[in-house]
Amino acid sequence: MTYRVVQWSTGNVGRHAIAGIDAHPGLELAGVWVSDPAKAGREAGELAGLGRELGITATGDADALLALRPDCVVYTAMADDRLPEALEDLKRFLRAGINVVSSSPVFLQFPTGVVPPEVTDPVREAAAEGGASLWVNGVDPGFANDWLPLVLTGVCERIDQVRCLEILDYSTYRNRKVLFDIMGFGGAPDETPMLLQPGVLSLAWGSVVRQLAAGLGVELDGVEQSHERVPAPETFEIPSGTIAEGTAAALRFEVRGMRAGRAVCVLEHVTRLRPDLAPDWPQPAGQGCYRVEVTGEPHYTLDLRLVGSDGDHNTAGLKATAMRLVNAIPAVVEAPPGLLTALDLPLITGRGLVRG
Repeated sequence: MTYRVVQWSTGNVGRHAIAGIDAHPGLELAGVWVSDPAKAGREAGELAGLGRELGITATGDADALLALRPDCVVYTAMADDRLPEALEDLKRFLRAGINVVSSSPVFLQFPTGVVPPEVTDPVREAAAEGGASLWVNGVDPGFANDWLPLVLTGVCERIDQVRCLEILDYSTYRNRKVLFDIMGFGGAPDETPMLLQPGVLSLAWGSVVRQLAAGLGVELDGVEQSHERVPAPETFEIPSGTIAEGTAAALRFEVRGMRAGRAVCVLEHVTRLRPDLAPDWPQPAGQGCYRVEVTGEPHYTLDLRLVGSDGDHNTAGLKATAMRLVNAIPAVVEAPPGLLTALDLPLITGRGLVRG
């Protein structure tokens, strides 16, 4: 069976999703939505950087795309600074009977205990009304801290702690809003960016530790968070702008799921804008990696190294997020209506993607 898919946005993740939909033998690209009027009317293959046409012209007409009655929408529009609008988008799709795989809002990955029912109930009601499903995922939050660590725990005798790390140099991540406005890089040490406002880390990644705990059958007592930053030793440039001497240039944070006074499920990010910064913090395997550490009997360390075909690890991370969503489309379409989590779906594999 072939599923008809609309791609919603063509930014850092969306353009990779278009390529993934085109490459998947069980999917057909039915339409592409863009927010930028300058992109409307352009060919989807051009927007995806494929160097060939796909026979689909991008549009800003949402009604026209919903009228196509696709089986699924791949929603990769940025939601960090427009949560109410993103939630309304998702509910609109669901009410129309269209399944959705989405990279945001990230707290919907596993919202239980993270956000109040008044946030999730309208989403569940829209899904029930339309008989459709929503699955929010990616690589982080997503594969690197749901099925990857949970599969590894299947070869344990005893588990004391599961720790999931992202260890990346973000200097080649081309999104100034995320780097400067949301994460606070290039900002004064006494300024508190959006990401580090009280409770935001636990809102964004609390879903990770709570889903891990649910997958392991552990009831958490609570979730804690902490962070530290390192300033730039001198002024330097990255593709997205200037990092002045003394401004934030490296960030490390933790979100900890607590049980009986100790951290049992931990999400940790180590983010640098230059490899030499904060040398005492965890170092990546290769250019950048996702790491799972299981402390117990026995101890395990699993490194997932990233590198794109262009040689850049951040390209690989964006591609991983896109393909986590695209490859899950058949399972999400076939799932019962509702707000799904990774624990509700079968193991998603690359079935059909091996080239003959």
